[in-house]
Amino acid sequence: MNNIMSVIFASDNETKLNDLTLHRTTASLPFCGRYRFIDFTLSNLVNSGITRIGIMTRSNYSSLMDHIRMGRDWDLNRKNSGIAVFPPYASNTSRNFKGKIEALYGILDYMEWAQEDYIVLTNSNVAVNLDFDDVYARHMETGADITMLTYRAKPKDSRRLLVETDKNGKVIDSRITQMSDDRVCQIGLNIYLLRKDLCMRLVADCYEHGGVDWEKNVIQQKGDQLHICAYEVPGHAAIIDDIQSYFTESMRILDPQVRNDLFYRFGKVYTKVKDSMPTIYRAGAQVRNSLIADGCTINGCVENSILFRGVTVEEGAVIRDSIVMENGTICKNCQLSYVITDKDVTITDNKTISGFGTYPLVIAKNKTI
Repeated sequence: MNNIMSVIFASDNETKLNDLTLHRTTASLPFCGRYRFIDFTLSNLVNSGITRIGIMTRSNYSSLMDHIRMGRDWDLNRKNSGIAVFPPYASNTSRNFKGKIEALYGILDYMEWAQEDYIVLTNSNVAVNLDFDDVYARHMETGADITMLTYRAKPKDSRRLLVETDKNGKVIDSRITQMSDDRVCQIGLNIYLLRKDLCMRLVADCYEHGGVDWEKNVIQQKGDQLHICAYEVPGHAAIIDDIQSYFTESMRILDPQVRNDLFYRFGKVYTKVKDSMPTIYRAGAQVRNSLIADGCTINGCVENSILFRGVTVEEGAVIRDSIVMENGTICKNCQLSYVITDKDVTITDNKTISGFGTYPLVIAKNKTI
């Protein structure tokens, strides 16, 4: 798919992720034991032959730069095409861009210089395994101006873009939710395919009229002027933009069917390689229905949980329905349930910490409790 380039937005609304994005951008948030959010987007693009990729940053992006390096782990360290990372400043100013329109306006020269005729615009907080070859084929078949990717789910969070389509998949209405809904709806994934020249015209026009938001100023306001079609993705898909969705979608990965669909449906998911030793399970270790990354040492009980690299679980410690990120230490006789600990967290002896399935407790990076 050498005729498509892509622009990835490394962050959108990070305030809803609270302590998990104090020191990092959304794109570099750890997920599923050894991955970062951006790994899924980069892998989908590379597996589909899309190798010219621009990344729009906003804040706290040093961890993202460290993770992607020069793109070697995704075969993107190339003389031609490859990864380009853009600073978060609006055009000709020293302030951060306000929205996707303003961000894209600042890189119009980069888009114009690129040789590709089509562009994929995507957020980085989407967990999905995609074949963009099929998306492109559908785009050409329908003759759409914009193909927007969707999935079906109950919109449990606000700010979801709900779309209605006719029998041919043409989008006839779209609205942004203000509250949760128990009905299964067609929800936009914030991934779009369109011609690059059309994208540039839309961006310039919206920017000159004061628009900053792609979904509001293009998809909604210009929907009656454009032929927008929906492509409903097959298999598992999720948008993760707050603590509850992060916890819920992480726990869903413990289901083998969901896990295989997300990691292998159309191609493998690649990430930064680390040469860690295998996990050590001591004589007293008990592990049930959990994902354990390499480099861990398990002496206690782990159940329905996800442990990242280098986690230590000491004797008598019990971890249930929780997520322990890299280099965490859970000391003797601790009890954790419905807890998310960020990197380098230490829980000292004999502590009991518990949240709820609907309100998991987050412990920020580098804390000792």
